[in-house]
Amino acid sequence: MTDETNGLSTWKVGREGDLQLSSLRVSVSMAGPGSSMLYSFLLFIVILSLQEVYRGKLASSELFTILGGFTSSLIFLVLLTFIGNFQETCGMRTGWGAVIIAEAVALIAASTVHRVCITTCFLFSVGLLYELNKLSGMILLKSDSKTKRL
Repeated sequence: MTDETNGLSTWKVGREGDLQLSSLRVSVSMAGPGSSMLYSFLLFIVILSLQEVYRGKLASSELFTILGGFTSSLIFLVLLTFIGNFQETCGMRTGWGAVIIAEAVALIAASTVHRVCITTCFLFSVGLLYELNKLSGMILLKSDSKTKRL
Protein backbone atom coordinates (compact mmCIF):
# COMPACT_ATOMS: atom_id res chain seq x y z
CA MET A 1 0.00 0.00 0.00
CA THR A 2 1.20 3.49 -0.79
CA ASP A 3 0.16 6.63 1.05
CA GLU A 4 -0.77 9.86 -0.67
CA THR A 5 -1.40 13.04 1.26
CA ASN A 6 -4.00 15.34 -0.22
CA GLY A 7 -4.35 18.47 1.92
CA LEU A 8 -6.52 17.53 4.90
CA SER A 9 -6.70 13.77 4.58
CA THR A 10 -4.51 10.76 3.92
CA TRP A 11 -5.49 8.36 1.18
CA LYS A 12 -4.21 4.80 1.02
CA VAL A 13 -4.05 3.03 -2.32
CA GLY A 14 -4.65 -0.71 -1.99
CA ARG A 15 -3.40 -3.53 -4.18
CA GLU A 16 -6.48 -3.49 -6.38
CA GLY A 17 -6.17 0.25 -6.90
CA ASP A 18 -9.03 1.24 -4.59
CA LEU A 19 -8.70 4.35 -2.48
CA GLN A 20 -9.25 4.20 1.27
CA LEU A 21 -9.60 7.27 3.45
CA SER A 22 -7.60 6.68 6.62
CA SER A 23 -8.19 9.94 8.48
CA LEU A 24 -10.07 13.10 7.85
CA ARG A 25 -9.34 16.28 9.72
CA VAL A 26 -11.73 19.05 8.77
CA SER A 27 -11.93 22.30 10.66
CA VAL A 28 -15.49 23.61 10.57
CA SER A 29 -16.15 27.02 11.96
CA MET A 30 -19.53 28.58 12.59
CA ALA A 31 -20.64 31.76 10.89
CA GLY A 32 -20.10 34.92 12.87
CA PRO A 33 -23.01 36.83 14.35
CA GLY A 34 -22.97 39.43 11.58
CA SER A 35 -23.14 37.03 8.66
CA SER A 36 -25.58 34.77 10.48
CA MET A 37 -27.79 37.78 11.12
CA LEU A 38 -27.71 38.68 7.43
CA TYR A 39 -28.50 35.14 6.28
CA SER A 40 -31.36 34.75 8.74
CA PHE A 41 -32.84 38.09 7.68
CA LEU A 42 -32.67 37.09 4.01
CA LEU A 43 -34.31 33.74 4.81
CA PHE A 44 -37.00 35.57 6.78
CA ILE A 45 -37.79 37.79 3.78
CA VAL A 46 -37.80 34.85 1.34
CA ILE A 47 -40.00 32.58 3.49
CA LEU A 48 -42.45 35.37 4.32
CA SER A 49 -42.68 36.43 0.68
CA LEU A 50 -43.26 32.90 -0.57
CA GLN A 51 -45.87 32.31 2.12
CA GLU A 52 -47.76 35.44 1.09
CA VAL A 53 -47.52 34.62 -2.61
CA TYR A 54 -48.90 31.11 -2.06
CA ARG A 55 -51.40 32.15 0.63
CA GLY A 56 -54.40 30.93 -1.38
CA LYS A 57 -52.82 27.55 -2.07
CA LEU A 58 -51.81 27.10 1.59
CA ALA A 59 -55.39 27.77 2.72
CA SER A 60 -56.96 25.46 0.12
CA SER A 61 -56.82 22.14 2.01
CA GLU A 62 -56.17 20.73 5.47
CA LEU A 63 -52.72 19.42 4.62
CA PHE A 64 -51.64 22.70 3.07
CA THR A 65 -52.98 24.55 6.10
CA ILE A 66 -50.68 22.48 8.31
CA LEU A 67 -47.85 23.23 5.87
CA GLY A 68 -48.69 26.93 6.22
CA GLY A 69 -48.30 26.64 9.98
CA PHE A 70 -44.96 24.88 9.51
CA THR A 71 -43.66 27.61 7.20
CA SER A 72 -44.73 30.19 9.77
CA SER A 73 -42.78 28.30 12.43
CA LEU A 74 -39.74 28.50 10.13
CA ILE A 75 -40.32 32.26 10.12
CA PHE A 76 -40.21 32.06 13.92
CA LEU A 77 -36.91 30.16 13.80
CA VAL A 78 -35.08 32.49 11.42
CA LEU A 79 -36.46 35.60 13.12
CA LEU A 80 -35.32 34.28 16.50
CA THR A 81 -31.88 33.72 15.00
CA PHE A 82 -31.87 37.25 13.60
CA ILE A 83 -32.92 38.85 16.89
CA GLY A 84 -30.44 36.77 18.90
CA ASN A 85 -27.55 37.69 16.62
CA PHE A 86 -28.60 41.34 16.61
CA GLN A 87 -28.61 41.40 20.40
CA GLU A 88 -25.25 39.64 20.47
CA THR A 89 -23.64 42.19 18.16
CA CYS A 90 -25.08 45.03 20.28
CA GLY A 91 -23.73 43.41 23.46
CA MET A 92 -27.16 42.82 24.96
CA ARG A 93 -28.32 39.64 26.65
CA THR A 94 -30.78 37.45 24.75
CA GLY A 95 -33.76 36.24 26.76
CA TRP A 96 -37.42 35.34 26.54
CA GLY A 97 -38.25 38.72 25.02
CA ALA A 98 -36.69 37.67 21.72
CA VAL A 99 -38.73 34.46 21.76
CA ILE A 100 -41.98 36.31 22.40
CA ILE A 101 -41.33 38.89 19.67
CA ALA A 102 -40.37 36.24 17.12
CA GLU A 103 -43.40 34.12 18.02
CA ALA A 104 -45.76 37.11 17.77
CA VAL A 105 -44.47 37.99 14.30
CA ALA A 106 -44.74 34.34 13.18
CA LEU A 107 -48.30 34.07 14.49
CA ILE A 108 -49.29 37.28 12.71
CA ALA A 109 -47.78 35.91 9.49
CA ALA A 110 -49.69 32.65 10.04
CA SER A 111 -52.93 34.54 10.59
CA THR A 112 -52.72 36.02 7.10
CA VAL A 113 -52.98 32.50 5.64
CA HIS A 114 -55.65 30.72 7.73
CA ARG A 115 -56.94 30.54 11.31
CA VAL A 116 -55.73 26.97 11.75
CA CYS A 117 -52.22 28.04 10.68
CA ILE A 118 -51.99 30.03 13.91
CA THR A 119 -52.43 26.91 16.04
CA THR A 120 -50.14 24.72 13.96
CA CYS A 121 -47.52 27.48 13.86
CA PHE A 122 -47.58 27.70 17.64
CA LEU A 123 -47.25 23.93 18.05
CA PHE A 124 -44.43 23.61 15.51
CA SER A 125 -42.67 26.61 17.07
CA VAL A 126 -42.80 25.05 20.54
CA GLY A 127 -41.26 21.88 19.09
CA LEU A 128 -38.55 23.83 17.27
CA LEU A 129 -37.79 25.86 20.39
CA TYR A 130 -37.45 22.69 22.44
CA GLU A 131 -35.05 21.16 19.90
CA LEU A 132 -33.10 24.41 19.62
CA ASN A 133 -32.73 24.57 23.40
CA LYS A 134 -31.58 20.94 23.50
CA LEU A 135 -29.06 21.56 20.71
CA SER A 136 -27.78 24.70 22.41
CA GLY A 137 -27.28 22.79 25.66
CA MET A 138 -25.30 20.07 23.89
CA ILE A 139 -23.04 22.61 22.16
CA LEU A 140 -22.53 24.50 25.42
CA LEU A 141 -21.65 21.25 27.19
CA LYS A 142 -19.07 20.41 24.51
CA SER A 143 -17.50 23.86 24.66
CA ASP A 144 -17.33 23.69 28.46
CA SER A 145 -15.57 20.33 28.33
CA LYS A 146 -13.05 21.70 25.81
CA THR A 147 -12.22 24.70 28.02
CA LYS A 148 -11.77 22.45 31.06
CA ARG A 149 -9.23 20.30 29.18
CA LEU A 150 -7.15 23.33 28.23
